[in-house]
Amino acid sequence: MRKTVAVLGPGAVGGTFAVRFLQADYRTLCVAPPATVQLMALAGISFECNGGEPLVVRPQLTEHLVQPVSLLVIAVKAPQLEEALERIDPETVESGVVLPLLNGLEHMGPLRERFDGRVAAGSLSRFEAYRPGRVQIVQKSQTALVTMASADLPEKELERAADTVQQAGVDVELETDEKRVLWRKVVRLAVLAPMTALTQKTVGELRNDLEWRPRMERALDEACAIAAADGVSLMASAQWTRITEMEHGLTTSAARDVAAGRPSEIDAITGAVVRAGQRLGVPCPALSELANRTSRL
Repeated sequence: MRKTVAVLGPGAVGGTFAVRFLQADYRTLCVAPPATVQLMALAGISFECNGGEPLVVRPQLTEHLVQPVSLLVIAVKAPQLEEALERIDPETVESGVVLPLLNGLEHMGPLRERFDGRVAAGSLSRFEAYRPGRVQIVQKSQTALVTMASADLPEKELERAADTVQQAGVDVELETDEKRVLWRKVVRLAVLAPMTALTQKTVGELRNDLEWRPRMERALDEACAIAAADGVSLMASAQWTRITEMEHGLTTSAARDVAAGRPSEIDAITGAVVRAGQRLGVPCPALSELANRTSRL
């Protein structure tokens, strides 16, 4: 029997996953607002990977998910999450797995409240894609890596969900600690998202900037200290190495959103880390300044 999977939010991330699922011959449903559904029904999704020939795919589209799925990938950004969840009937994943690929720390609570016992923490890395048009997606990275962990799901169910993603051509790593899955990415993004948004500089330009590089290092130290207080030990030096290995011209989706005048997810990333620091009693002046400055963008 063909697996049925759903993607909530067929943007750059969700649309890429929808294409991959279709290529793996899964029955694929994209869940989106009416305007997006109508546009994609007419034009499909135009997808280009790493300079290859564009292809057009046509997933099934719906404004509200009411049929059971084995996997639900949530790929909306944090500002849209609350409204988007109203498009999903919780009964559709009673025997499935909910895999959020949001950045940040605080989305797991609302997801658990709505999909009790069916949620895995997910983190997406080694991935860069953007949308030059509403139904056009360009994936610049050749591959992607999803890291997963769940405090709720039985191990076999998590493994089946991981296999579904892997069969779609995406690398998967399974871990046992949800907090670590989330913190390992957010300590870097809490620094890079607001800085690229504020300056509209690339990661490489920030690394080489005599004013911004020390700020990056201080903010990264603070983020790692907050993670440690939350039970996740991450070395700031190792995280800095990851940043130095990033492509010079890399930017963030937050920077692109701010430049385009769209709502960004910086509060869900940097703001969440600052709030965790306040809750855990860890001072974070550099991160707090970044959060305050980007809140005015």
